[in-house]
Amino acid sequence: MTQPGSPQELRRTLGVGDAVIIGLGSMVGAGIFAALAPAAHAAGTGLLLGLALAAVVAYCNATSSARLAARYPASGGTYVYGRERLGEFWGYLAGWSFVVGKTASCAAMALTVGAYVWPGQAHAVAVASVVALTAVNYGGVQKSAWLTRAIVAVVLAVLSCVVVVCLGSGESDAARLDIGASDGVGGILQAAGLLFFAFAGYARIATLGEEVRDPARTIPRAIPLALGIALAVYACVALAVLSVLGADGLRHSGAPLADAVRAAGVPELAPVVRVGAAVAALGSLLALILGVSRTTLAMARDRHLPGALAAVHQRFQVPHRAELAVGAVVAVLAATVDVRGAIGFSSFGVLAYYAVANASAWTLDSAPTARVVPAVGLVGCAVLAFSLPKTSVVVGAGVLALGVAAYGVRRWGAERSGARGR
Repeated sequence: MTQPGSPQELRRTLGVGDAVIIGLGSMVGAGIFAALAPAAHAAGTGLLLGLALAAVVAYCNATSSARLAARYPASGGTYVYGRERLGEFWGYLAGWSFVVGKTASCAAMALTVGAYVWPGQAHAVAVASVVALTAVNYGGVQKSAWLTRAIVAVVLAVLSCVVVVCLGSGESDAARLDIGASDGVGGILQAAGLLFFAFAGYARIATLGEEVRDPARTIPRAIPLALGIALAVYACVALAVLSVLGADGLRHSGAPLADAVRAAGVPELAPVVRVGAAVAALGSLLALILGVSRTTLAMARDRHLPGALAAVHQRFQVPHRAELAVGAVVAVLAATVDVRGAIGFSSFGVLAYYAVANASAWTLDSAPTARVVPAVGLVGCAVLAFSLPKTSVVVGAGVLALGVAAYGVRRWGAERSGARGR
């Protein structure tokens, strides 16, 4: 670990407001524009139940993360918590899950920007977006917080318009909000797993722990604030869209928010929604690159990734090599493959990441009451992860197994080197 006062230590510049905005920039992003339709396809009339279940699991994860982040205010999030509370392997597994899953999410968000801005040149726009936002992050985390604040303001304004237009139209019908389990409990669980993808942004606050002022006070306040605001926004949007389209209309929609404003009789608002979706995807991409590079930094410090990636820029005080490496990998993916189908895989990886966080939080206090939240969070993560589409589960488990094998090879090599040195 980096010692206080080291020239490789990141500068603490973020307050509560900045941390909340960065978390919101991750959560209130492209997920709300894209996740409702597949969740409705999985759950039908149980969509709102799926949203509530995802929120409960997210709350448990957020509470566990906040307690751990206050105790260990260093870059890396659950990678650090797992290492310190459970052992090196579990920290590595959390870091691997986060870096691999979120790198795929970065490419997915970049392609979402391209699809909305210029569908015919989606890959080119995606690569340009990655390059531009990597440059912003390179210039310092405070610049990233300023840009995220502007993006969040635009997205919230667009979502507010959608809610007002839909609920205020003559097409809105409360009968369409019928809450049930038309597609069974399995459908609700799968929807919760898919919707969890949209809640996962509060991790970005924890991964920036080394750049937050007074982390013991700031992080426990910022994480639940960001999560609560995001949940309120999601609930309002889901209710508004369901009241106009209904569960059946929503499950077959390619662009549910744009379709909702058209169905509400205001088609001229649809282009504004498209712009909002593109801006939201940019916000998610910005925060994702920020978070992945910080976890890469932490893993490089412990030599789980190449040590050269642990360098911190003397002027900008950012992990510049890690940011450039992450940006390069994401740009290659965005230029060559369509990874929008990786949302399920990303959810699997993130749920594995939070399972380690909850297991780590379990060890903080032996009192039974203090262990209820991490226990519920751990079980919830496991259930939602294995309720995802089968392809996502198989690919996700395979990638985690690959990471475990790499860890085993590295440990074996280190032990052999040690034996030869004796």
